[in-house]
Amino acid sequence: MKSAIHPDYHTIKVVMTDGTEYTTRSTWGKEGDTMNLDIDPTTHPAWTGGQQTLLDRGGRLSKFKKRFEGFGL
Repeated sequence: MKSAIHPDYHTIKVVMTDGTEYTTRSTWGKEGDTMNLDIDPTTHPAWTGGQQTLLDRGGRLSKFKKRFEGFGL
């Protein structure tokens, strides 16, 4: 097998939206980096049955709603 063709696989810390933290192995970032999630299984409508509301990061949700407000969805 060829050497040096696989990405670096290392340990990172993942912080969910409710502050819960866990450690996992990933190719994302560098060893010891922290990944902060905006949407996770505790807040995503697919897993919560639509009970949670999505955060409007950077006004994207507002732009979408404004753009398609005339469709009556």
